[in-house]
Amino acid sequence: QVHVEESGGGLVQAGDSLRLSCAASGHTYSTYSLAWFRQAPGDERKEFVAAIRWDTGRTYYADSVKGRWTISMDNAKNTVYLQMNSLKPQDTAVYYCAADDSIRTVTIPELYQIWGQGTQVTVSS
Repeated sequence: QVHVEESGGGLVQAGDSLRLSCAASGHTYSTYSLAWFRQAPGDERKEFVAAIRWDTGRTYYADSVKGRWTISMDNAKNTVYLQMNSLKPQDTAVYYCAADDSIRTVTIPELYQIWGQGTQVTVSS
């Protein structure tokens, strides 16, 4: 069974950078997609942030983070990173890593069955 675990959250000021890590353990197939979602206080639904397909390396971004953030992967370490630059107070949320096999639409959280516990990112103004 595949597990994912996030790390790297914290408290930063607006304009700062953070890098989140998502380490996958267990048997990950090359057809897996790994994605980052976030959930701000009061939001009922997780919001898509970014995703990467393990086999092709193709990346996807939400409009709100495009140009500011970069998702990347290290195959040797089975780890996906989310480099977050130019952070804004509205980026404050719990960030979750999700993974699953053969995801057709990477932006839909309900399609993922494997989730981490989340890591808090707080951006002060």
